[in-house]
Amino acid sequence: MKTITVALLISIPAFLLPLQVNSQEDYPRAASGKPDFNGHFDISTLTPFERPTSYGDRRALNAEEVQALRDREMGIRAQDAVASDPDREAPEEGGNIGSYNDFWFDRGNDGFVIEGEYRTSILTYPENGRMPARTREGQAKADAAPKFAWPERDGAWWLETGEQPYDGPENQTLAVRCIYHQPATIPITPRVYNNLKTIVQTDEYLMLYIEWMHWARIIRIDDEHNSDVLATFDGDSIGWWDGDTLVVETTNFMDQPYQPGNRKVIERFSPEPGGGLIYAFEVEDEDYSDRYAGEMVWPRSDQIPYEYACHEGNYAMSATLRGARVREKEHREQHGSED
Repeated sequence: MKTITVALLISIPAFLLPLQVNSQEDYPRAASGKPDFNGHFDISTLTPFERPTSYGDRRALNAEEVQALRDREMGIRAQDAVASDPDREAPEEGGNIGSYNDFWFDRGNDGFVIEGEYRTSILTYPENGRMPARTREGQAKADAAPKFAWPERDGAWWLETGEQPYDGPENQTLAVRCIYHQPATIPITPRVYNNLKTIVQTDEYLMLYIEWMHWARIIRIDDEHNSDVLATFDGDSIGWWDGDTLVVETTNFMDQPYQPGNRKVIERFSPEPGGGLIYAFEVEDEDYSDRYAGEMVWPRSDQIPYEYACHEGNYAMSATLRGARVREKEHREQHGSED
């Protein structure tokens, strides 16, 4: 666990303030005197992104709850690590066939501590630690976006509605297409695996390597934003130093049904005792009724990322399209149509 001292002003809401971290005199420094963030960071954690509703507005766990969290995770791992029975029957038609076994997952071994608190969630605002509700327009956009899973409708319903959710790869999510995975990229949040992040830092740039689709975010330091005609999936990021904290502002996100357009993300990277860093973020997104913000510890790691070979063996894509063709064939046979 990590411990950090944070000084916050109280004249305005805390979630609007920069995360002020005490200067770490023994923290690695670049030739410029700024903190040297070069290296690898393992952001896996048992602390959930959103706070369980049972905790309400409470930001910290007590000792008994911390131990219960650890015990529950170890129990889940032990259960998921049990070898599959080679003589098991095939699942029932339409049943849940499960997912990878525990070997493939990396959720971390513990949560993190900030300001002496073992946090109940990464999200710190809204106060309940939950994502704010979507606006009406934002919900409509989400409903229209490509979906990873089959909707709760039987048969080839799209042949009757005129929708085209499974006509080809272009109708699938960017993640299924192995192009881009937003939740791992900006703001950066832990996933069930691939939680090692790499930073390469110079005086003029900071590169965040995120091994989800081999994505590298390039942050220009002390620069101005590009024109919004140069919008990209991960936006346009510029940074500046506020003492020992690198502040990064990202705008110009590509506006698509599955990617927000009018959105601004502020991230803060601050030194943390032990050589890690504190990562904090604030997001303003017109698709949501309020902003949201969070923070977490990024411990340094001596491990290096493995390639996420997403396209190799991308069964999700091929199986989805094959399944759609099967359902279309069944639909035509049932309705006597050759279309």
